[in-house]
Amino acid sequence: MFDQIAQSIPYQHIHVDGFEITIKRLDLVHPQISGNKFFKLKYNLLAAQHQGYKKLLTFGGAYSNHIAATAYAAQCFGFESLGIIRGEELASKPLNPTLSTAQQFGMQLQFVSREHYRLKQNPDYLAQLQQDYPDYYVIPEGGTNTFAIQGCQEILNAQDRETYDLICCAVGTGGTMTGLIEASNPHQHVLGFSALKGDFLTSEVQQLTHKSNWQITDQFCCGGYAKTTPELLQFIQAFEQNYQIPLEQVYTGKMLMGVFELLRRAYFPAGHRILVIHSGGLQGRLAQL
Repeated sequence: MFDQIAQSIPYQHIHVDGFEITIKRLDLVHPQISGNKFFKLKYNLLAAQHQGYKKLLTFGGAYSNHIAATAYAAQCFGFESLGIIRGEELASKPLNPTLSTAQQFGMQLQFVSREHYRLKQNPDYLAQLQQDYPDYYVIPEGGTNTFAIQGCQEILNAQDRETYDLICCAVGTGGTMTGLIEASNPHQHVLGFSALKGDFLTSEVQQLTHKSNWQITDQFCCGGYAKTTPELLQFIQAFEQNYQIPLEQVYTGKMLMGVFELLRRAYFPAGHRILVIHSGGLQGRLAQL
């Protein structure tokens, strides 16, 4: 299913402050199901297929990479799809590029209030949803569940597990990071750069893994989810100019700005072998970048 459409994932090497950083370009695994979403959706859609479902239901915000990727994957593999979108006020506005893309791929969009949307993990709400939409296979927000974590373990291959001391990734819901932690070797450390303010993601990931070779920082979230600063936008522009690797401002830009700042502070031991996971998400890139 997914393996047939996967493209080869290249590695790019850059030199920063005496360190060689290797960037694993998951953004190039597929033009529409980009980055970590490819790995998160892989086993979810296989499960839906095996269980006989023909329709998918999932959740996301107006700029959700997950919504866009799910819409394409559903169309590609013969599913109908429904996206429950945060923000009922959006129903009366022109669709942004993310939602427009999802709709073009056949996804029906249902806009709900922010209060309603917060119930998305409530067991009673999910039970009601299953009653209201009995024909739909439900994928959580951001795609994070046991199938997503299973898929994200495949991001690291045997060579990655042997070669690198530190694995860096952006964190949104914790699924990708948990997959990396589960796949990592004991000598490796996984460092997550949160796209959101607060330490709740640490609690979330603690519930998903028994390992302790990891850490999440929100030092570089620029005030919160999808928030930016002039420094972040300047960093992204300079990085793209220097290395010809595209970034976006919600996840990968913040992560790499954090990596560069920690290198500047001499945070990592000399000779540390660093692998940075480029998790895609470029469809959400600001037009002015």
